[in-house]
Amino acid sequence: MEEKFNKWFNAFILIGMTVAIVLTTVLKFGATESGRIGLLIAAFGSLMGILAVVCSANGRILTFLFGLLDVAIYAVMCFINWKRGGAGLGNAIINGLYFVPMQFIGFAQWKKRGAEAHKQVNARRLSGKQWMLFSALFLVGTIVVYFILCSVDKEAAGKFLRVAVLMDAVSMVCNILGQYLLSTAYMEQWIFWILVNIASVIMWSVSLHQTSDQYSAIYVVKYAFYLLNSLNGLRIWINLSKRHDDCKEQVQQG
Repeated sequence: MEEKFNKWFNAFILIGMTVAIVLTTVLKFGATESGRIGLLIAAFGSLMGILAVVCSANGRILTFLFGLLDVAIYAVMCFINWKRGGAGLGNAIINGLYFVPMQFIGFAQWKKRGAEAHKQVNARRLSGKQWMLFSALFLVGTIVVYFILCSVDKEAAGKFLRVAVLMDAVSMVCNILGQYLLSTAYMEQWIFWILVNIASVIMWSVSLHQTSDQYSAIYVVKYAFYLLNSLNGLRIWINLSKRHDDCKEQVQQG
């Protein structure tokens, strides 16, 4: 019953997020005469990202193959945009120097924890001390990133976008912490991914309310699908981590 539900749910998420990516690409494709190849490459990377998050929710090691393609393409596209005089250097650096290496680390860690192409990873849970550490990192990191973003864009920080700036800070910190916990196979990663997606929905909803931009509406839908996937991921990984704890208990008793 659960396996059948997961198949249908995964199909729903994949189709929904793919439609959002396609719509965004089509709109941008029609609005520009140049850079269309870059748009198609970016769309391909985004599609790989969709496959990665669905695989990660189901504890499948292929998440790191798709994830590597996603973050590597995004890093290169951000770097190219920066070289052309636009923004993106920060995203290029963090994706190239952090998220790309973490895909290799994650693959190695999951292999050690029994993950194979058709076998789920043996998930684990944070201890009480680890929970305290990651909670502190989240709070301190969010505060620091928030004030950095405010100092960079003082006009936005002083207006309604202060909420969006805070959500951007939350999203950035949770992405970093979530990736580490994903690569090391901890169930609690999904709490951070849920926060990422809630923050992103709020951020793009604020943008939609203020600008009525069609891109913002699509991104709201896109991150709503990501949120549903992360909630399902939490459900699956709670069971995976319970299974691992039960096995440890049986070994200790034996």
